[in-house]
Amino acid sequence: MRVMILVTHLLGTGHLSRALTLGRAFGNAGHDAHVVSGGVPVGNLLTEGITLHQLPPVKSDGVNFTTLLTQQGGVADADYLASRKAALMSCLERIEPDVIITELYPFGRRVLKGEFQALLNRAQESPDPPLVFSSIRDILAPPSKPEKALETEAVTAVYYDGVLVHSDAGLTPLEASWPVGAMLADKLQYTGYVAPPAAGAHPDGTGAGEVLVTAGGGSVGYNLFRAAVKAAALDTGNHWRLLVGGSDQESVIKELQAEVTSDNVTIETTRPDFRQMLTGAKIAVCMCGYNTAMDLLQSRTPAVFVPFDAGGEVEQTLRAESLAKNTGFTVVPAAEATPETLIAAINSLNGADVLPLDPKQFQGASQAVEIVEQFFEKKSVQEDSA
Repeated sequence: MRVMILVTHLLGTGHLSRALTLGRAFGNAGHDAHVVSGGVPVGNLLTEGITLHQLPPVKSDGVNFTTLLTQQGGVADADYLASRKAALMSCLERIEPDVIITELYPFGRRVLKGEFQALLNRAQESPDPPLVFSSIRDILAPPSKPEKALETEAVTAVYYDGVLVHSDAGLTPLEASWPVGAMLADKLQYTGYVAPPAAGAHPDGTGAGEVLVTAGGGSVGYNLFRAAVKAAALDTGNHWRLLVGGSDQESVIKELQAEVTSDNVTIETTRPDFRQMLTGAKIAVCMCGYNTAMDLLQSRTPAVFVPFDAGGEVEQTLRAESLAKNTGFTVVPAAEATPETLIAAINSLNGADVLPLDPKQFQGASQAVEIVEQFFEKKSVQEDSA
């Protein structure tokens, strides 16, 4: 099968990372995997076994997801968005996919509805229309209005063969964050969690026994990092390591270094060996994006979640509160993340053990491949018998 995965990350890098993990799984299964990315290019992400196509990139204006900016920070005007759509149509023509997977849409990314719908319409009009799936994480941002849920159902009914839900229905069903009617329920295909294989210990022991602070790969988390620097000054019995991401990481690191008053702090850019470092860390202080949550569950590292909630976002808070029901995790709301509350939360987890999960629950990428293969085989049989 030729598989085309369309993804646009606007703030963090979680959507792109998950799409690439899914693409690698298709590639490892012998399929021709293509990931079409519409977000700002990101380093330190694995693209082995995948053909990566880059559209003219866009990003959000901070947490304002209704205003799109170019990579340079200008407004992505109508002409710029038209160039993206043209590039996307060109990718569709070159790849000629048997399967199209849209990451998040139509459950999100409505600001890019024009290009998604252009892709779906063009695909549906082709002589041999591809199978179409949506790929969504465990918890979505709940629809702000009933009309948005109804529109999502209408688009799904017309264009989509299935919805790949990267979750465990027994732990976090889609209903926890999104209304599910009868039609949508019939489309849902739970895959388990999408995550790369467990990282294992760091070969050099880097990060072992440390408090590891991260806000993911995006340009967010400055307040968390500032609180962590001040917490380290009060918590001299631990070494604190801050991993700063985003396009402005160098300037942020410089500002944070200026506030360091103790010698038990390391501040550096995000690293490709983060998951190995996490395995040996004493504790993590982090946001609660999907990929970070998977890393923590696999490594069984205790964590203080400070979920991202700017701009009215609730996804990370819902996920963090759900995970905190198990021992080994606790939640500090972003507005309450002070040096004192971080230290108190860390101390509350002394001796805590993260609930182990069956490794099969993290094989959502390969399970997604099997689901799509089954749909494709069924379609081929139907066409042969027609």
